[in-house]
Formats: sequence, C-alpha cells, structure tokens
Amino acid sequence: MGRIGQAVARRARAFGMQVHYHNRHRLHPETEAEHEATYWESLDQMLARMDVLSINCPHTPATFHLINARRLKLMKPEAVIVNTSRGQVVDENALTRALRTGDIAGAGLDVYEHGTDINPRLRELLNVVLLPHMGSATREARVEMGEKVLINVKTFADGHRPPDLVVPSML
Repeated sequence: MGRIGQAVARRARAFGMQVHYHNRHRLHPETEAEHEATYWESLDQMLARMDVLSINCPHTPATFHLINARRLKLMKPEAVIVNTSRGQVVDENALTRALRTGDIAGAGLDVYEHGTDINPRLRELLNVVLLPHMGSATREARVEMGEKVLINVKTFADGHRPPDLVVPSML
C-alpha cells in the first residue's frame, strides 16, 4: 500500500469502514495494525466479500483488465467499484454489462480505459458517477508526485538511471 493507498485507508476508516487489501506483497504487520487493514492473499476471494472496491494500482501488463467480466461476477450485487488509479485496470465493456444487469450496484470512475474518451454506454447509466481525473488531487498525492520528480531529476543529474523511467513496453 503506497501513500495514496494509505490515504484511501485513512479516509475509509474515517467513515467507519473496515479496510481490506490485496497486493503482490503483504504489508509489514506494523503498517497493517496502523491502518487496521486485513490482507487477502486471493483477490478473487476478497472481491466476493467486499461492499466497496477501491482500485489503487498502477497500469502494468499484469494489471491490464485486472477487473474483468469473471471478477465482476464474483462481486456482491450491492457492491460498488471506485477506480481512481488507471482506466486500463478495469474492462469497461464488462463493467458496463455488470452495471446494466445489476451484477454490481454502482461505480465511481475518474479514469477511463481509453483516456479522455469515455465509453458512451457508461454515460447512459444512472448508477455511475463519472468525473475528470481528480484522484491525484490530494495534498498527499501531489507532495508524493513532487518528491518523485525531485528524486528522478537528481538521480539523472548524478549520472544514474531514474527510478521512474518510462518503459516503452508500458505505453
């Protein structure tokens, strides 16, 4: 759980929500305790039990359509998905079908699979909130972005490969 994930966890706890998470690596026990977070080794098992799914991961080849038709079917009919990470993580066609059929109750999106080109079928739905990309518009996220820029510039200036170098295969 990065800083953004931790900020989401704090907001969820402020609303009295339990925090559950799935990640490639489990957090340190101290971090879990601090956020009262429960780790799930299996994303599929976690999805079947959550009321609200907040997606907070980067877009990589491994996360492309991480939330697909099969995983949407695992979710509760009263579940809501919030995606503020990257649009390509969610298969929008499958999401639209799940929202139309009542397989899930709703979605809040501020990122889209095709950038600013929002799926017109999503626009027709009353159980979706669509926003311009604002997920990074928090003090914590902006500070983290600024720190990353400084680290990358300094690393490059020192003659080393920046840690957040854009890799062509990820474009």
